[in-house]
Amino acid sequence: MTFSIRVGVLLALLPLGALAIEPGPAAKNQQQTENWLQLQISGQAQSPIRQVATPAERELSLQRWLDSYKHPIPEYYKQDEGGTAKQN
Repeated sequence: MTFSIRVGVLLALLPLGALAIEPGPAAKNQQQTENWLQLQISGQAQSPIRQVATPAERELSLQRWLDSYKHPIPEYYKQDEGGTAKQN
């Protein structure tokens, strides 16, 4: 009985461990990233000129996307065509 009470109390207190983490970004670079994301979400820095694509541009973009599916994905990539792998 006492064992199950101890386990129950432990499980009840387990979520409180997350409260020990301070809110907000941990590093300066992360803070800058958060600021940029908030700026993007809020729309405060948006251009006054709305950027739209013409129907011809949209059609070319769609065709380029559809053409990307014409190339088969190889089962294995040739190593000499890409980067180098570190051999251990």
